Amino acid sequence: MSPARTLVGAAAAGAAAVAVHTAINARLLRDPVADPPADPGTPERPPAGPPTAPRVSVLVPARDEAERLGPCVRAILASREVTFELLVLDDDSSDGTAEAARAAGGTDGRLRVLRGRPLPPGWLGKPHACAQLASAARGEVLVFCDADVELAPDGLAATVAAVDSTPLDLVCPYPRQLATGPGPRLVQPLLQWSWLAFLPLRAAERWPRPSLVAANGQLAATTRTAYERAGGHAAVRAAVLEDIELGRAYTRAGLRAGVVDGTRVAWCRMYRSWAELRDGYTKSLWAAFGSPGAAGAVVGALLWLFVLPPAAAAWGLRRGRYDLVWRGLAGYLAGVAGRSVSARRTGGHVVDTAAHPLSIVVLAWLVARSLAGRRAGTLTWRDRPVVADEGSA
Repeated sequence: MSPARTLVGAAAAGAAAVAVHTAINARLLRDPVADPPADPGTPERPPAGPPTAPRVSVLVPARDEAERLGPCVRAILASREVTFELLVLDDDSSDGTAEAARAAGGTDGRLRVLRGRPLPPGWLGKPHACAQLASAARGEVLVFCDADVELAPDGLAATVAAVDSTPLDLVCPYPRQLATGPGPRLVQPLLQWSWLAFLPLRAAERWPRPSLVAANGQLAATTRTAYERAGGHAAVRAAVLEDIELGRAYTRAGLRAGVVDGTRVAWCRMYRSWAELRDGYTKSLWAAFGSPGAAGAVVGALLWLFVLPPAAAAWGLRRGRYDLVWRGLAGYLAGVAGRSVSARRTGGHVVDTAAHPLSIVVLAWLVARSLAGRRAGTLTWRDRPVVADEGSA
């Protein structure tokens, strides 16, 4: 057998294995809306604070989010079957974020708008904002919610119930990702696909290891006890991907963190244009793999598994190498099948999965761009550097 046939055949087999694993994870993914509590007869845990304190605190960090914050606040305040307070922290915004929060909340006494303190040395903006929110919260259950997330009417109740009914100490209902335009539709669905395809979700619950953690800071819930045991956001004060690092802090503390299906719990439009997506991924992808070498290895594996087969099929068709055509076509279809499973499970566009090889190529370019920006020291987000300034001790 020629080396080309071997390489393409191995890639096709690998893509098929990934598709099977994706299907298994999709089947086993916990659904806080559909799954009943482990013990329906167990009474609700009493709040840790005084009797008048709400059990749940919903915490929204916001920096220059005036355009997006209103729907987020209104959706939270429309939540049913939960007694809660809502805290929004204006993190030194310049666009009227605090005013937008107050306007959306109206006279609802459950809303408090806080003014963020100056960013201290050694901290990045979002971890610092989340730490301030947790410190000001009165609830025993802390629900962190990004300003571009909208909760379903029963979404908050389902999220809080998942804290009680799952073995996870940090529960991250992964919102349905709304993507419009060619760029976002190519790249954004790779978020859910990546952990469905490659992480053993249920095994990670039983044998928690930091390297296997999947987490998402768009929507995350935990008890205050677990949060403090893990060190809170102070433990990830300088992390660009603070959600992943917070999940790892939980596992290092002997706790468990993971994602559950949030498709019917909430939805999120992270990026409204290709330019926003490009800049957003560029500022953070460099930190997703641990090192430039690891990033190169992962990107190389993705290109081998999902781009080489269709490329080989096209080349083989032109050269009359039908052994490569059939192997390449099988690999391409396996890759599309895995993406289709992910799209169906998470509310994505199934038709877009046909462009999976192109999605991987664009992701590879974004990783390279992010690594180059990190090396040049030019990465910023919302007018702040993405690497913490250590300053003076």
